[in-house]
Amino acid sequence: MTHPFDIGKGAHRVEAGRGKLFLIAGPCVIESETHARTMADAIQRVTADLRVPYIFKASYDKANRTSLKSFRGPGLKEGCRILRAIGESTGLPVLTDVHSVDDCAPVAEAVDVLQIPAFLCRQTDLLVAAAKTGRAINVKKGQFVAPWDMRHAVEKIRESGNSRVSLTERGASFGYNNLVVDMRSLPVLRGFAPVVFDGTHSVQTPSAANGVSGGQPEFIPVLTRAAVAAGVDGVFLEVHDNPAEAKSDGANALHLNNLKSVLEQLLAVHAAVK
Repeated sequence: MTHPFDIGKGAHRVEAGRGKLFLIAGPCVIESETHARTMADAIQRVTADLRVPYIFKASYDKANRTSLKSFRGPGLKEGCRILRAIGESTGLPVLTDVHSVDDCAPVAEAVDVLQIPAFLCRQTDLLVAAAKTGRAINVKKGQFVAPWDMRHAVEKIRESGNSRVSLTERGASFGYNNLVVDMRSLPVLRGFAPVVFDGTHSVQTPSAANGVSGGQPEFIPVLTRAAVAAGVDGVFLEVHDNPAEAKSDGANALHLNNLKSVLEQLLAVHAAVK
């Protein structure tokens, strides 16, 4: 049972698990308010044309960067101000990561979805604190976790009084500096909650580029097509207008110019499967 739920309201409401493919997308991190707004507007124009329900995503703090010297974002206070302003101006639901229990309440005042990073998917206190905000929760499956074990994360959230939870597949560790997606995990995860496929982190090569992560973005279309064919409810894509200059995860980001063609392919596959 997928336990469907809604995110946002009005014309921009996103239905998770009700049969319509949705998109979570945006830059990995808030690089500046101007850039985040530009990306939100640009992606919204594409999704509106294709009638794809859309949740804007960007992080106010990347607490798990490989190097101490890497850019982390504007921080909690400024980041939440920017995310709230984007949501209010566009009407879009907004998603961002939370890394600590103390961040959950203030972040929940600014966004519609709290995302639990993959490395923290087993952190009970964080899952419970996020759940108690009442916001929708998206839990990224850890690279080290078997898909069937993600039911425990779902149970922690639901037993804390929040039924609005989704799970995101982002690949499993395979040897060193490599991830592999086992498509069998998608129907397993969907047995617990609506499932999202992360097409950009799944092509990441973690910590493989001299203190930062590398990536193989040329494989984003094929993996996302396969995931949609396997029956996911949504797709997660980190999208950037200049990946080569992105301050985080540019090596595995989808170029904004390629977003429309990728979504058109995914919609065609989704229609064929239905």
